[in-house]
Amino acid sequence: MSLQNFLKNLKTIKRGHPPTVCSKPNQAISEIISKTLNTSAPKPVNTTTFLGNLNPATLLHIITDPDLKSSKCLRFFDFLLQNQSLMSFKPDLEAHLTLTLRLLRERRFSDAEKKIQSVAVIEYSTYPFSVIAPTVGNCCNDPKVVAKFFNSMLKVYSDCRMFDLVSEVFDYMKIKGIGMDERTCTVHLLTLRSADLLQWGLDFFYRMVESDVEVSVYSLTVMVDWFCRSGEVKRGRELVEEMIGRGIKPNSVTFNVMLNACAKRWDFVELDTVLLLMEKEGVEFNDKTYKILIEGFTSFGEFDQAKKLVWEMHDKGLKVDTYLCNLIISGYSRLGFMDSAQSVFDELTERRIFPNYDTYWALISGFCKAGEMGRAMAYVNKMHAEGIELDSVMFNTLIDGLCKEGMVDEAFELQVLMENKGLIADLSVCEKIMSGLCKMNRAEEAKRLLNVMVKRGASSVIARFTA
Repeated sequence: MSLQNFLKNLKTIKRGHPPTVCSKPNQAISEIISKTLNTSAPKPVNTTTFLGNLNPATLLHIITDPDLKSSKCLRFFDFLLQNQSLMSFKPDLEAHLTLTLRLLRERRFSDAEKKIQSVAVIEYSTYPFSVIAPTVGNCCNDPKVVAKFFNSMLKVYSDCRMFDLVSEVFDYMKIKGIGMDERTCTVHLLTLRSADLLQWGLDFFYRMVESDVEVSVYSLTVMVDWFCRSGEVKRGRELVEEMIGRGIKPNSVTFNVMLNACAKRWDFVELDTVLLLMEKEGVEFNDKTYKILIEGFTSFGEFDQAKKLVWEMHDKGLKVDTYLCNLIISGYSRLGFMDSAQSVFDELTERRIFPNYDTYWALISGFCKAGEMGRAMAYVNKMHAEGIELDSVMFNTLIDGLCKEGMVDEAFELQVLMENKGLIADLSVCEKIMSGLCKMNRAEEAKRLLNVMVKRGASSVIARFTA
């Protein structure tokens, strides 16, 4: 029965309660649906009768009617599913798929995926893939919309971790020549990675490569990153070499993933192999590449190599973060190579890479450790001239260094300056100053400092300094 005839018959029902007559049949349907969806109001007679007399053919007319918004059709369809008692039939698979395909045609992908999940997953026992697949062709003859449907179905099965069914959908699409979306396939790879199924992921990736999927460097990088996270950098690099032969070219992101894994594991043999491959493919270093290598070399103690890379990076016009220079200066300082540390500091200032607190801390703490307090204080003055303030840690380090070198007067002056700035010196360095003052027979100054310490709760030192 056509929609128009249905509406004509509907007018003859319950003459004592005639429905509102509209000039357009679609308007009448729209009004009845609106009343149906208004759950807060009692159902008028014509609405209840409409639902009771609804049949599969009329339902298909409604959900495909271009004059009715798909959002209203979706709400109406969901209402029917939740109120089966008002109807004489249950919406069949064709109705489900027809509405889903319309949602995909109108790019309402989230709503479409929910409909697919409700049928393909929740009602899998009733509608297995073998039943759904051929029905889709009966509901739509647009290849693009059909492709969207099966790609969405693949994603739904993947999200629900029904991995065997993902393979079934993939194989069906390949046999039928249905266009596969690489992005959807890559999302499935990521889902397999989250499930820690590396071999499944590798098998699926090869199926992508051997099918009509236009595999991009993004999918390749996902697999390489997966190998590297699993500690199998060599396998990742070998996969890259194989894919190069198949025409899938790696980019800087792909190489950076491998280099980062090598650097963190201090696997410099494999790192050199990756660098050779990178050079062979003509992929240039970017700022991320340099950062990875510099951090890797400094963590391993190869500061000369890291320094070379920093200046190379700067010469290429890439922005060099002060942080990278600090890694090298700090490394040299820890090893006591203060001339090398100072040389890096001087060059970074010449190249207008501005030092920060951490830069000065690396140098000053290194000079204090080496007992070169004159050079340490010179950098304190430079630091002060640039408006960078000393904090408690640096004050205490300087005072401790001065005391070790017998420069008690300078240490005492710094401690007084520190107190004036509202900072508190460590009790350990205060004791060293007091000890020095006592040796110099400056008892009054020592007593004043002792009183300060006692007020801070250091009563245990009284016995040691009473004499």
